Amino acid sequence: MIAVMCVMSAGAGSRSPPHREGSLNDVVRPAGGPVQGSLPAGALADTVLDRLTTIYPAAGNPFRAQEMVAYMKGVAPFLGVRAPERRALSRTVLDGTPRPTEADCVAIALRCFDLPEREYHYFAVDYLRRHVRRCSSGFLPVARRLVTTVPWWDTVDHLAAHVVGALVAADPSLGDEMDRWIEDEDLWVARTALLHQLRFKEATDADRLFAHCLRRAPDTDFFLRKAIGWALREYARTAPAEVRAFVAANSGRLSPLSVREALKHL
Repeated sequence: MIAVMCVMSAGAGSRSPPHREGSLNDVVRPAGGPVQGSLPAGALADTVLDRLTTIYPAAGNPFRAQEMVAYMKGVAPFLGVRAPERRALSRTVLDGTPRPTEADCVAIALRCFDLPEREYHYFAVDYLRRHVRRCSSGFLPVARRLVTTVPWWDTVDHLAAHVVGALVAADPSLGDEMDRWIEDEDLWVARTALLHQLRFKEATDADRLFAHCLRRAPDTDFFLRKAIGWALREYARTAPAEVRAFVAANSGRLSPLSVREALKHL
């Protein structure tokens, strides 16, 4: 479920959230299916969205919504539904619905992200976390689209660790795509490449992780430097000696923030 995955320092607010991208009408191809020119339809998506857009707003709180907007630096409007209540409402929304196909996951996620309020995006991320095993490697372009739509750490980090990471774990050939993502000019795509192995533990491709960290080490952006440190810190739980040696060998290339985060528990 959506929770705070990145503790932001006071200096993190120096970067303003990017503006919302345009509509998701340029829908990507799910699992070899046809490219559609409008948001995908489907009976399950229709049911879920009808319920969602009725149940969530009814529980909204405008005063709380203002607080949530401020905390998230104005990245998106909020309905003002707190996480515990939202999760309970989500269970009501999904009550009696069948297991989704990959096409259902595409339709629900894209249609949720096309709505302005952030709670709908959280619902989509939670839904994908629950059902990502029903998605093939062909879902990766959809995941990228979500990463770059109203991007901020609150959705991107969960998509990276629990959706993109799960896709790569199921199809290791997608690691080559992560090598392309790390080169991307979009910092959120690059951050996703850095974080996609967060849950891999012993299955971590250490060579790829270290190469990705060094590739983005020159960046001055807080979110990339933080992601480097976070990725190394998580791998240090599995391979502390390897991470310690990597940081020691590259202390002149890694930022102080990355080093501090990487060695926090060593």
